[in-house]
Parts: sequence; structure tokens; C-alpha cells
Amino acid sequence: MKIQKFEDILSWKKAKELALQIYKLQCKTSYGIDIGFKDQIQRAAISIMNNIAEGFERGSKKEFLKYLYIAKGSSGEVRSLLHIAKDLDYITVEQYNELLSQCEEISKTLSGLIKYLYNSK
Repeated sequence: MKIQKFEDILSWKKAKELALQIYKLQCKTSYGIDIGFKDQIQRAAISIMNNIAEGFERGSKKEFLKYLYIAKGSSGEVRSLLHIAKDLDYITVEQYNELLSQCEEISKTLSGLIKYLYNSK
């Protein structure tokens, strides 16, 4: 399947789902009380999907790759913040495991896309 818009990209779809879950968590957990933490994890989660979209829309492989790496970095930032959220009991171990797994999957799909783009003409 040819990707014609950023919404077709699997990594973007997975990042959107992660961002939605991060936003929904604030209503169900105590991390919503910690405004600084809440803002940071939400910004990092949104950054993943937005950088995929922005890079795709830039129209060049070089720019797309640059933004995919930024998105991958943001995925790592979310993973790092999840460790803190778990350690501060902002989220349950089950929530942590689920969200961490999603972040790892996003990073893997981004790595695959990056590798594909490097190897394409």
C-alpha cells in the first residue's frame, strides 16, 4: 500500500492512540494533579504523532527522516516519564506496562520506517 497521507502511516496511527490514552489517563489517575508532569508527558506524546505528520508534509526524504528521528526521541521521552509516573504511583503497574509496550512498538515501527527510507532510492 502506497502511503499518500500521514494518516496512512502505521507509526502515526499508533502514536495517536498513545496520545489519546495519555490524555485520558489524567482523568483517572493522580498524575493530573501534578500540572508540570501532566503537561510534559502530554506534550511528549503529542510530539510523536505531530513530528511524523510534519516530516511527511515537508515533502523531502531528508526532512522526513529528520522528523522521524525527533518523533523517535519523543517516544523515548514518554517512556522515561512513564518510569517516573509508575515510581510516584501516578499510574498502576498495569497501565505502565501497557503504555510502555505501546511506546516500544512505536519506536520499532519508526525504526523500520527509517531503515526503509534510508534503503529506498
